[in-house]
Amino acid sequence: MAGNNKTTQRIVGNLRIALAGNPNSGKTTLFNAITGAHHKVGNYPGVTVEKREGSRIRGETSYHFIDLPGIYSLTAYSIDEVVARDFILDEKPDVIVDVLDSTNLERHLYLCLQFQELGIPVIGALNMSDEAESRGIFIDDKQLTLTLGIPLVKTVGSKGLGAEELLDCIDHIHDQPFSSRQLNYGDEIEHQLETIESAIAADPAFAAKYPVRWLAAKLIEKDSNAYERLQEHPQAAKITAIAKDAVAWIEKHFGKDAEIIISEQRYGYIRGAVKESVRIIRKPDFSVTEAVDRVIMNRFLSLPVFVLVLWGVFQLTFLLGQYPMDWLESLFGFLSAAILNTMPDSLIRSLLVDGIIGGVGGVLSFVPLIVILFFLLSILEDVGYMSRAAFATDKLLHSFGLHGQSIFPMMLGFGCSVPAIMASRTLKSPRDRIITILITPMMSCGAKLPVHVLLAAAFFPAHAGTMVMLIYAIGVILSLCCAFILKKTVLKGDPTPFVMELPPYRAPTLQGILWHVGEKTWLYVKKAGTIILASAILIWAITSFPAYEPTPGTSGGETEDSVRNVEAALEHSYAGRLGKFIVPIFRPMGFEWKLAAASVTGFAAKEVIVSTLGILYRVGTEETEESEGLRDAIRSDPEMNPLAAFVFMLFTLIIPPCFAALATVRAEIGWKWLGFELVFLLCLGWILCTIVYQLGSLAGLGALL
Repeated sequence: MAGNNKTTQRIVGNLRIALAGNPNSGKTTLFNAITGAHHKVGNYPGVTVEKREGSRIRGETSYHFIDLPGIYSLTAYSIDEVVARDFILDEKPDVIVDVLDSTNLERHLYLCLQFQELGIPVIGALNMSDEAESRGIFIDDKQLTLTLGIPLVKTVGSKGLGAEELLDCIDHIHDQPFSSRQLNYGDEIEHQLETIESAIAADPAFAAKYPVRWLAAKLIEKDSNAYERLQEHPQAAKITAIAKDAVAWIEKHFGKDAEIIISEQRYGYIRGAVKESVRIIRKPDFSVTEAVDRVIMNRFLSLPVFVLVLWGVFQLTFLLGQYPMDWLESLFGFLSAAILNTMPDSLIRSLLVDGIIGGVGGVLSFVPLIVILFFLLSILEDVGYMSRAAFATDKLLHSFGLHGQSIFPMMLGFGCSVPAIMASRTLKSPRDRIITILITPMMSCGAKLPVHVLLAAAFFPAHAGTMVMLIYAIGVILSLCCAFILKKTVLKGDPTPFVMELPPYRAPTLQGILWHVGEKTWLYVKKAGTIILASAILIWAITSFPAYEPTPGTSGGETEDSVRNVEAALEHSYAGRLGKFIVPIFRPMGFEWKLAAASVTGFAAKEVIVSTLGILYRVGTEETEESEGLRDAIRSDPEMNPLAAFVFMLFTLIIPPCFAALATVRAEIGWKWLGFELVFLLCLGWILCTIVYQLGSLAGLGALL
């Protein structure tokens, strides 16, 4: 088919480039290769969809890249699709770089044709071109450039190849007027489009705001958002009538839905373009991806393999993380002893040892585990296993009334609830989205991991990894059961069909993995230096005041008197009084006042539970370098036993997440569902933990475990 040429003058100034494309096209990898470490992450105004921006300065030119969420079409349904479309339409970037998967070019060009109708300069990045050639797919980029009418650059984002050529192309497209070739849909459809375009262009102000060609095509496709935007036009009612008449004529003439006709015209053009410019040399019919998938995607093996992979992740996390965690604990113990030995007894010394080191140090000692867990999960994501996990669990999720794609937020919940809740925006059904958001906090996030590790190592040292895996498994089972209940009660409805591509297995890049791990670890450490530090100081204050006057003992010597006075001072403090006041609520679960107080402080951030326990157990108060660690202090508490420790781990798993996650829930689904989430999780946690503790006590598990 022939193309239509239109000319647009370039925009002068710092270049704003939208990096767009289909999911799994390697878009973010290319973004990282171009911008390096010069990027920042935030949210789009008014929504919690993540926005990643990066800059690159080369010579006298500043390039500002915006990495848009992956989309398949400019007809948007999910929130991230809406965000990508609205950014391009409303913000009008200087250039759109459409990242195309060279191994699946025909499907990816569909979005590219829509970009060309926007009147914005478009560059195609033929990404993963090395992988395409290894499969016998050779793309004649010069011929394809002539056919599509846009410049194309071969890139390999994982290796940084083609990044400089892409910047050269961006420079070139702004050194001369931009010529945009737009698809000709054929005489019958073009006639209808021209009629609509003429009516829209009658108002120059409106025509300057929205691309006339794109809007006319979307009206024929019956895009609801296009009709909403049309309402800003002074002749909206007239143009709506013209568009509906055009749709009726096209459907009568072709005997098909107008949207299908438009899609067929686009794919027909794409097939012709690919046929002219792509040469495929058949290679031996063997694919590593297919060979591996025959095993791990087998309908009988996929779910056991998924469980085995997760179990292996947690076992490896503990195996590799135990030694550096012990080293950090020893370091903070040494610092405490050094301060105790060099500073006189005072409030400042108590603040440093009991508040800051005992609180923040306890959290920072778990950084090695967090790093290793994020590292392993990043490998699984980059390799391509996460998509397989979604398919492996799809049938199971459907039996509980969930969408197969809900597995992504749930698995992200193992890292942090905030991005996990945000990831639910990919779900197109509002009902599925709400259910996924409500159950995601039951996944054991990285902030809960220190609590689980602390108690598992203290009371189940020979099986710590298995116990933590059990808690994670309980979180998954509980979330599925709750989803089933919600689907049958307050959120009735059938799950939507699950359609998603399985990307080929790819070797992860060390740079990409380190970037992901560094970003997430830094957020954890930053939280330790801000929220947790402030919380630790506050907790120290309420455990230190009002002052307690110790009384000398006569029965056990100086050490025993010291321990007794520390316990008495804690019980006399505001924290002790609070804990004893609320302990009747927690006692049915087997919690005494220290665990009750720690549960309350954990609402700010789950890591604060460890800080609170470190302060309440006064870790490091002995004036020797051999001060006992927090695990030993909790284990030696006569009021603690393995059953109570397990129930506390369970309670920490179920209760509402941190304030940041709750704020994300409110932003995503509103105050009503936030209130429901708080009440639901608190009641579920108390009832379930009470049942487990009471039944365990009757069975004598407190003494046996």
